[in-house]
Amino acid sequence: MADDERIAGAHFSSTHHASCVRVGEAGVLIRGPSGAGKSHLAFALILAGRTGLIPETVLVGDDRLVLERRGERLIAAPVPVLAGLIEVRGAGLRRVPHVEEAEVALVVDLASADGARLPRREDCRIAIGGVALARLPVYDRGDAVHQVLAMLSTQAGLQES
Repeated sequence: MADDERIAGAHFSSTHHASCVRVGEAGVLIRGPSGAGKSHLAFALILAGRTGLIPETVLVGDDRLVLERRGERLIAAPVPVLAGLIEVRGAGLRRVPHVEEAEVALVVDLASADGARLPRREDCRIAIGGVALARLPVYDRGDAVHQVLAMLSTQAGLQES
């Protein structure tokens, strides 16, 4: 059984090695192994929000997050010591505007073995803490920003996944 599915009860709360941004009202949870580009993708999405490519985007948390199930929603929040900080490769930790929490609507899995040009429908859903969510498996790090922007900027992006 996957870690994501292990605790599916009414209450779920745990700390995860991940990043999260809020795009408009949608939380985008970014997961992957160390060095996969989680912080890079989060910062790229923040910049895309500033240019108007996608709705306003703000950091929820970088590197470590608390994920908590509230009813049928999964909420992401930063660990307090890292709130408002994001790692920018070559520049170190930088302080940016942030929000205290966001409801996760999309899970992006970087360096995913099941990332494909045309992913299978079953690879585009995941349950975390018993909450069913849209999932975007990304194999090629260089393609991550474009894939996430496409998912967020197309009408069917989150509804049909």
